[in-house]
Amino acid sequence: MNNFFDLTNQIFLGIMGRFGINLIFLFFLIRVVYFRYERKEKFLFTLFLMGIITFFISAMLSRVFIEIGMAFGLFAIFGILRFRTRNFSVKDMAYTFTTIGISVINSLKILKFPLLGVLIINALVIVSALILEEYVSRNRSESFSISYENLEFLRPEKKQKLIKDIESITGREIIRVKIRRVDYKKKTALLEISCKGVPNTLHQKK
Repeated sequence: MNNFFDLTNQIFLGIMGRFGINLIFLFFLIRVVYFRYERKEKFLFTLFLMGIITFFISAMLSRVFIEIGMAFGLFAIFGILRFRTRNFSVKDMAYTFTTIGISVINSLKILKFPLLGVLIINALVIVSALILEEYVSRNRSESFSISYENLEFLRPEKKQKLIKDIESITGREIIRVKIRRVDYKKKTALLEISCKGVPNTLHQKK
């Protein structure tokens, strides 16, 4: 470890090279995928900084303490996942875990393992996150209640006509309709409808 921070030291240069790769893939994961669907600016700083510090801790431990130290270091790093706040969702936890995992993978100098393999693994993780986000956003449902006046369509045999009528009123694709309450005196019904939600990319910033 003599002259570790010498700019000509091969170990130091190797770590800096892998750090550059790590930053690139963290950008794609956090800024391109996560922020596109979640729009939570307050977590960008947290995820980026967590990925950076995880990378350097893992890189240093793998050099200084080898196997035992690395095991204890990783145990401490993944202990961060116990961190919870009121606005920290399960999906945020998943992105935190992925950020830490990518940073650990990129910090390790695996002997006889090609650089192309590391790049492919990083790309697969990011593409997987993107595909899952697209799937979830397209299948996301939204529920709300409406007051409905055409009681004739509430009959079981006219369910399809009811759905088409509500779709024409709301302009949304209806997935499910439940009758919550019927007021025969006022000739109105309270319906709970579920429809396909609007993807997060169309939501306004929170």
